[in-house]
Amino acid sequence: MFPFASVIASKINSSKKQVEAVLQLFDESATVPFIARYRKDITGGLDEVQILQIQEEAKFLKEFTERKTYIEKSITEQGKMTEALQDKIDKATTMAELEDRYLPYKSKRKTKAQTARENGLEPLSLLMLAQTAIEIGTEAEKYLTEKIKTTDEALQGARDIISETVNENLLLRAKMRKLFEDTATLQSKLLTDKETEGIKYKDYFDFSEPIHKIPSHRILAVLRGFLEGFLRITISPVEEEALAILGKEYVKALTPSTEHVKKAIKDAYRRLMQPSLESEFRTALKQKADEDAINVFAENLRQLLLSPPLGSKRILAIDPGYRSGCKVVCLDEKGELKKTDLIFVHEANRMQESENKIRIMVKEYKIEVFAIGDGTAGRETEQFIKRMQLGLPVFLVNEDGASVYSASETAREEFPEQDVTVRGSVSIGRRLMDPLAELVKIDPKSIGVGQYQHDVNAYRLKERLDQTVVSCVNTVGVNLNTASKHLLSYVSGIGGSLADNIITYRNETGRFTNREQLLKVPRLGGKAYEQCAGFLRIKDGENPLDASSVHPETYPLVQKMAADMGIDVKTMIGNEAILKKINPATYVSEKCGELTIKDILNELKKPGLDPRSELEQFEFANIYKIEDVQVGMIIPGSVTNLTRFGAFIDIGVKQDGLVHVSEIANKYITDPGEVLKLGQKLNVKVLEVDMVRKRIALSVKQTEEGAGKEINSQKVKVKKEEELSVGDALSLLRRKFGK
Repeated sequence: MFPFASVIASKINSSKKQVEAVLQLFDESATVPFIARYRKDITGGLDEVQILQIQEEAKFLKEFTERKTYIEKSITEQGKMTEALQDKIDKATTMAELEDRYLPYKSKRKTKAQTARENGLEPLSLLMLAQTAIEIGTEAEKYLTEKIKTTDEALQGARDIISETVNENLLLRAKMRKLFEDTATLQSKLLTDKETEGIKYKDYFDFSEPIHKIPSHRILAVLRGFLEGFLRITISPVEEEALAILGKEYVKALTPSTEHVKKAIKDAYRRLMQPSLESEFRTALKQKADEDAINVFAENLRQLLLSPPLGSKRILAIDPGYRSGCKVVCLDEKGELKKTDLIFVHEANRMQESENKIRIMVKEYKIEVFAIGDGTAGRETEQFIKRMQLGLPVFLVNEDGASVYSASETAREEFPEQDVTVRGSVSIGRRLMDPLAELVKIDPKSIGVGQYQHDVNAYRLKERLDQTVVSCVNTVGVNLNTASKHLLSYVSGIGGSLADNIITYRNETGRFTNREQLLKVPRLGGKAYEQCAGFLRIKDGENPLDASSVHPETYPLVQKMAADMGIDVKTMIGNEAILKKINPATYVSEKCGELTIKDILNELKKPGLDPRSELEQFEFANIYKIEDVQVGMIIPGSVTNLTRFGAFIDIGVKQDGLVHVSEIANKYITDPGEVLKLGQKLNVKVLEVDMVRKRIALSVKQTEEGAGKEINSQKVKVKKEEELSVGDALSLLRRKFGK
């Protein structure tokens, strides 16, 4: 039923049965999060990464098979298909091998070799290749016609045929491809008179690096310089080595014909084979670099989306500014906008007025927390608020993409009566409450945590980033009664249209009290319900299981467990002592295996637990601009972006500093992500400050903490019933540590 299953299984190191199970579930319209979370017994516990690999491999093999079918049909229609050729096509395992086999039969513009064959020069080319002792010049005179007027033209035509023959030799193309893989270098040179315009590519004006070693960020940088018209690039091995391989196959003797064969070989390599393989390897390098950059972006996005949330708090959020002022909004616990105002904290004659406004809003709206955008004037605004000594925690919030959101259709729908500055301030406040819920409203490419994201394949980037958002949303779970349509649209099985219908139903009938009500939502049928129900949470609903990730299809099983223990479900939830007594093997059935039962028991211990970590209260050093930064300083910072070449660190000035990958750890690493995480707080040492280019070089490994060790940060947990408020927690920490 699934002809690709065995091939995929061998590639991803799983069993054929597991692959077939996943492909069957895909055929039944199951989503990746649903399969990974609720069909572990069927897949043998495959995780999201493995399931996505199966999906990717199946897609490639489908495309490969379609191309193979087209090639077979094309050759057959030409009347040139043979058993030997079919066997070669059947043995091809890569697109490159498949295209090599098709190359001689591919329709193409008229070549020099085709013209020579039409002029009857193929026998002469065969004589030339035989390299016998005959005088090839004399032999060429026999082929003179109206179209071939000289022996030189005849010999050139014969050489053209040999060149094409060499280029289409499958064995030699395979050997040449291996030579490129092992020894080819990517070389770039500055184009004439482009030095001033292309100065940002100075590192690549005279550059060479083996293609098997070159990292993705350098590939993308060179290709960008090439596409922008500043650099000339070539990809090739040492020409003498390539010609030696070709010569070994075709140079058979030392006769008058041999020099012609050598000329044909050189022409085949320079005119046909090298350009063809260069194009192939440039495409392959670009695809590899794209995938690497996309992986970096996707992992950074995952970490950002799963940033610790503050939870439901009354927030005063500020979008800082200088001359235009700071836009202030007050939000309630649900993130609803209650008040907007404008303050000026950088003008001495208006500072007292601004302070009075803040005090009034804090009191009137019972503000618990300040959220301040970390962009222009963010640090100064933070200091203004702290000087007021209101005793409330102050958070600097990453505002990347806030301006994109504020001008978007989504923002206009939410706040049709408000201008972009108000929408931006609301977004900053809501990001602090729940980064995931707010960031899903923004195009991921605008969030600013990638590496060369504007240079990579746009379709593939969007595909991966959407997969990442879907994974994060379903990992955390969504509150059915408070989620926006944008958040709901990423829930397994829902999408944009059903998200709209859910919001409309909720607005018309009131809050959901149980998951089964979802089936009353227009166009939300049984399959969609199956896919989405487990990821949607209903707090304080009719059924306590609706607040957990336990799927409704297993509610009867949970009820049986409770009945067997002589208690009700509500009493069993959260009771670890009782749950530990339950033996999963007792409840195994055809419909529900041991892996699923273990998941259920783990969930019942802490139902609806947010998988995201605790929020950290963090303060920068007393520096505000690049002029304040001095070489040798050891200062606190926060990781804002990870790339393959290093980590960007916010140290509280306008410019992020860069920790090169070599300055991260006291051991050899190739990926900063091996040691650091987005949002991680750590100490860094200033190595260099370039005032002209506004660049700051930092080191992690040269600090007292050592590589990747986090600084002590005050941690503020997401509010749960048994925990202190943020303000109380911070007050307790201050008393304990004298801060």
